[in-house]
Amino acid sequence: MVPVPRALSTPPTVLPGTACGSPQPVLPAAPGLVLRPWQPADAPAFLAAYQDPEIRRWHTRRPHSEADVHAWFDRYHQDWERERGAHWAVARSDGEVLGRIASGSWDFDDGIAGVSYWVLPSARGAGVATLAVTALAAWALEEIGFHRLQLDHSTRNRASCRVATKSGFLLEGTKRGAAVHDDGRHDMHLHARLRETRPGHG
Repeated sequence: MVPVPRALSTPPTVLPGTACGSPQPVLPAAPGLVLRPWQPADAPAFLAAYQDPEIRRWHTRRPHSEADVHAWFDRYHQDWERERGAHWAVARSDGEVLGRIASGSWDFDDGIAGVSYWVLPSARGAGVATLAVTALAAWALEEIGFHRLQLDHSTRNRASCRVATKSGFLLEGTKRGAAVHDDGRHDMHLHARLRETRPGHG
């Protein structure tokens, strides 16, 4: 397939090859807490997570078998190789999975990427999601060079709103009727965090 030439008058914010030129990294989030690529052995924990009522409440796309999970993991690997996004397990240093975090919808031209996450019931209330989002944001903004990270969540999901604001994602507004959940259509809060302007960075 012949690539379509870029027609923009400006250079890309992030140069192609910046991410996939090396293996997907393991990111430290806190002592004893890391973001690491998903492994085949994580499939049972990943599948079990989607039986949790709170995760099901906010996520309508769900795996139904371990075969589905392995297919998702394969796609996650392809996303990295094709520079479409990155997906990590939020895990203890001993390997125990506590949650999921991802950055998707990568737009290297404008330097924009999305963020999404969930945390297992056993890890809630301990700041795990905030630590994970903060670690991902630092990597995406400072190491990869994205200009803007954005995330959205149902206006009814107060826990996710707290995580976003504690992680430096400012609330920008409400997208009316923007997503369908199991109980109907929800308004969505839009949050974003921009790369800080520093000496030598414009």
